[in-house]
Amino acid sequence: MNDNDQDNPQYLGDGEKKEENAVKEKSFAFAVRCVKLYVYLKEQKREYDMSRQLLRCGTSIGANVREGLYAQSRADFLAKMSIAKKEAAESEYWLELLEAGGILTVEETQSMLKHCRELVKLLITICRSTGPRLF
Repeated sequence: MNDNDQDNPQYLGDGEKKEENAVKEKSFAFAVRCVKLYVYLKEQKREYDMSRQLLRCGTSIGANVREGLYAQSRADFLAKMSIAKKEAAESEYWLELLEAGGILTVEETQSMLKHCRELVKLLITICRSTGPRLF
């Protein structure tokens, strides 16, 4: 962080940007929800395969975001945020599939899908503002 960053309201005191802090908090909260949903699906619905997939990608979002916050370069940061974005898109897929397959109801997936889509949008914004568009 340089001296100008302290005067920039986009930055927090520790050098993190506000949007990075938001994605850090939202991705962690989403991971916790995925863990709880996994336990519910496993114990109550006896669903093991799709729930494991959702657990894997849903928790990976926050792990990649956290790793990206300690990136060694802008390119490294962009790579981690891009992976997090892809994991969020995959999480959205598994939630939609659990709903379409009748394992979860629309009411059960609605809030999780909203949370997931917010993460996707936030990560897209971060990726676009960090580096060149790849596609």
